[in-house]
Amino acid sequence: MTIALNIGLIITSLLLIVLVLLHRAKGGGLSSLFGGGVQSSLSGSSVVEKNLDRLTIIIGLLWVIFIVGVGLDIKYS
Repeated sequence: MTIALNIGLIITSLLLIVLVLLHRAKGGGLSSLFGGGVQSSLSGSSVVEKNLDRLTIIIGLLWVIFIVGVGLDIKYS
């Protein structure tokens, strides 16, 4: 159980990092320093943005569930 929770936590953490980095920059933050301010023809669709938002929220919720699971596993083991 512990190994499955840790593997799930690592996978969701990596997915969450990738998904957050895929979001288009709306302001002049750190992402504009690395070329995020340049408009891309692939990220112009609002449907893609909405689906990316939904997927990020779902992966974020799974990440929280894995965090709670690991915490409970540590507490009761």
